[in-house]
Amino acid sequence: MNTEKSLTVASDLKPKIEEQRHIGQLSYMAMWLGDGFNIGNVTLGSSIVVAGVASMNLFQTIVAAGLAISMITVIFVLNDHFGYYTGSPYVIQLQMTFGAKGGKLAGLLRGIPAIVWYGFQSWTGALAFNQITTILTGYNNVAVFFVLLLIIQTLLSMNGFRSIKTISVWASLVMAVALITTLIFLFSQESNLFIDRMVAVKGSWGLTFWGFVVAFLGNYTAIFESAADYSRELKPGLSNKRRAVLYFIPIFTGYGLTLLTGALLAVVTGISSPVHAMAHLFNNNLITIVVSAFIVLGTILTNLVANIIPPTYVLNAWLNISERTALVIIAVLAGLSCPWLLVQDSSSIGLTIFIKIYSAFLGPMTAIILNEYYLKRHQKVNVPQLYQDDQLSASLPPIIALFLGAALALIWVNLSWPIGFAVSWLTLWVTKYNQQFD
Repeated sequence: MNTEKSLTVASDLKPKIEEQRHIGQLSYMAMWLGDGFNIGNVTLGSSIVVAGVASMNLFQTIVAAGLAISMITVIFVLNDHFGYYTGSPYVIQLQMTFGAKGGKLAGLLRGIPAIVWYGFQSWTGALAFNQITTILTGYNNVAVFFVLLLIIQTLLSMNGFRSIKTISVWASLVMAVALITTLIFLFSQESNLFIDRMVAVKGSWGLTFWGFVVAFLGNYTAIFESAADYSRELKPGLSNKRRAVLYFIPIFTGYGLTLLTGALLAVVTGISSPVHAMAHLFNNNLITIVVSAFIVLGTILTNLVANIIPPTYVLNAWLNISERTALVIIAVLAGLSCPWLLVQDSSSIGLTIFIKIYSAFLGPMTAIILNEYYLKRHQKVNVPQLYQDDQLSASLPPIIALFLGAALALIWVNLSWPIGFAVSWLTLWVTKYNQQFD
């Protein structure tokens, strides 16, 4: 008689079979390209500018972004392997290490940052929406548009990755045109300011440089942490190298352009908020309306890709509720996250600090799940076992590694991700955890 007790899980958390995977290579690349073209990345780019002068010069900024994007690609393709070959999401992946209950708790480390990002992106989109209506009708109420965007995104996300596939291809092309146009305008109209305040500055190859590498990397750490949530939707039959290309090209293009755009906007205008900086820069109602519309579109696309589905899976694991109910709850929580506190016109330091703090926890988590999957289990996973309650139990070394790595990372928060990753990996090695194969 089979005495194993099956976990009660929402249908969305069960493994995706081949017939359920609808995302092709071009759609997958468009999804990551569109995600790169988002206002949060523009804001992060503006954070390298202090009092109108860049703290890193152009070359240093490009090198920092290049290092971060290369690391993002490597970790993405390593960590997406579980979801791609098993069809299971990130919250189930966590149960290999932390057990059924511990996996739910660990999932919050991904879910909470996503909710805050969801709120921040929606608030920024609401600022842009408000600019449009203020110009056209004189109506000015950011809070109303914030709620409206949350409602719109909730309705769109109810079709899951089907909506993302439909929207991402066209939206990413539109956003690319908008950002490239902005860059051309900045170079052509404000070249002297650009040279004086970003090219000719000495900058830093020290802690400032590495701090921004960590910030650029940390901006994606929550996304590549839950890579299984995305790769389980990708059509099968692709090699690791092929999937690496699907990540690197769109992220390098989208992320790189947005970081540079944000830095140039802040250098030229002295304003850290991209929405207000663009309005100040163009000082033309028609152009401001068009740019603001692009920002709203980018906000919606980014949230659909990166910030809605992962915390929905986490909530499904906790409460075993329908996806639609979970999406509504996630939207309410995003609205309560007070995103307006992260970025002010004078500074976007709040966003940078937020990224580095949650990176202190996700750096260790990345080390733990990669160690579990590659060194301990050698990519051999008994998927049905992950859905059996009496087959799942937490191990002490990963828990120690998580909290020790996070604690030390928070002491040196500017380098939070690599410190947390290294400390947790070393802890697992010292305890010989990867030799304890189940």
